[in-house]
Amino acid sequence: MEAPLLRVDNLVKHFPVRRGFFNREVGRIRAVDGVSFNVRAGETLALVGESGCGKSTTGRLVLRLVEPTDGSIELAGEAVHKLPPERLRALRRKLQIIFQDPFGSLNPRMTVRDLLGEPLRLHDLARGAAMDARVANLLDLVGLASYHADRYPHEFSGGQRQRIGIARALATEPQLIVCDEPVSALDVSIQAQVVNLLIDLQERLGLAYVFIAHDLAVVRHISHAVAVMYLGRVVERAPTKTLFARPRHPYTQALLDAVPRPDPTWPGRKRLLEGDVASPLTPPAGCAFHPRCAFANDRCRTERPELRPLGEGAEVACHHAEAVPAYQAEPTTAERTTGTARRLALLRARRSERAKPTD
Repeated sequence: MEAPLLRVDNLVKHFPVRRGFFNREVGRIRAVDGVSFNVRAGETLALVGESGCGKSTTGRLVLRLVEPTDGSIELAGEAVHKLPPERLRALRRKLQIIFQDPFGSLNPRMTVRDLLGEPLRLHDLARGAAMDARVANLLDLVGLASYHADRYPHEFSGGQRQRIGIARALATEPQLIVCDEPVSALDVSIQAQVVNLLIDLQERLGLAYVFIAHDLAVVRHISHAVAVMYLGRVVERAPTKTLFARPRHPYTQALLDAVPRPDPTWPGRKRLLEGDVASPLTPPAGCAFHPRCAFANDRCRTERPELRPLGEGAEVACHHAEAVPAYQAEPTTAERTTGTARRLALLRARRSERAKPTD
């Protein structure tokens, strides 16, 4: 079996909380608390969860934009977490990021030519005419024209700006890109175009993605595997098809139930979560999800569950995963079409009955 391109093992990031005149540490925010996953070349791993679960911090730790408290990060066998600053800069050719906000991530004082040319100059990849040719090629890759190179960011729509952000990430020919909610700030009609562009680029260039998102419909379309995070930890990890068909963790099931569905007659259950996410400064003992879980017992309140395999490539951190009721997956297109046809036939029969003349 092919070795993973990216290997993350027991990654931890705690932010100290300091107060008082002497700036003493009074606690630690456990933003990421023991996260592990692998990503293979040409594949997409999605990190999903509620706001504040640590998924964006995890992405920044992978790039070492934030220094880890503990754990290891390896890219193609090289220990990213141990590299000194002078070697880390060279490695960043292989690691890039697409930011969430296409309006705030581009310098408004720079033209597109300068924005795309900057990483080429910093890494000494191209200059002069060669750089201009590379900029034109990058714009073509993301569906923009070469004449856009002399425009400023404010002259573009949100979707076009995000395409420029993608082109900038591609400039150094990376192996892995962290996509930090790259479509959440865009109109729904534009989101599909950008997601399809990312998929096309992956197929053409062999890219690997760590795709951070909260929109599970987007995740289902783009990812090969999904890691569900809650309060800084991974509570379920599985291939995408397995996770959407048979989610084992109560939190994952609740997330899927929150996804809007086009069929209002779908008979699936709604597992509405009560309460709020606990503070990462003072997380609950035992399973962090137990204050909001309908299946929690005394064991959950005292013993923290670890990820364990449950078949079909799935791993779940839940003491009662086998006892949690089976999830009723969304009907397939064929099932939905059949159900719609039946309802239409029933409506026609009722209308015909009403239209009959009365004596």
